[in-house]
Amino acid sequence: MLDPDDADFRSAMAGVQPRGASDRITPPRKPPPTRPRQAEADERAVMAELLEFGMFEPELIESGDTLSYRGDGLQDSVWRKLRRGAYRVRAELDLHGMNRGDAQVAVSMFLAECQSRDVRCVRIIHGKGNRSPNTGPVIKTLLDSWLRRRSDVIAFCSARPHDGGTGAVYVLMRAAPPAAPGAG
Repeated sequence: MLDPDDADFRSAMAGVQPRGASDRITPPRKPPPTRPRQAEADERAVMAELLEFGMFEPELIESGDTLSYRGDGLQDSVWRKLRRGAYRVRAELDLHGMNRGDAQVAVSMFLAECQSRDVRCVRIIHGKGNRSPNTGPVIKTLLDSWLRRRSDVIAFCSARPHDGGTGAVYVLMRAAPPAAPGAG
């Protein structure tokens, strides 16, 4: 027994012929990859020009707003804790308003004092260089260099926003060497 809807459909379709095969061409499945060849050529030309005329000076390239240094052998967990600001800051030095000579002496004396008192984690506020000349923050850049050269510094990184952000660094110091026997 045929459903009445099926019968109605069949009578409506009476005389309808299926379409013939299409002469349409099927496009390839994947279009060829596009490469900006002219843009690549332009970039190569700019780099060649910079190198040829001596305009490329690595010292002038900023490495970003954040400072970070991780000494050899530092455990990943210790590095993560330092970057999260999880260590208690035991001492702090603020370099605002100092010129480069005063700042270098202050950093050296501060870190020596921290080392002698076995202070392991400190914060140094260097500022963001908002009042520095167009070349960028002076003290911040110098501090990065000074800290990397010190044997008593294990690692340092820019502070968390609530501790000064990119205007301050957490510094992780080596443990103070044991006192010589009979000293005291």
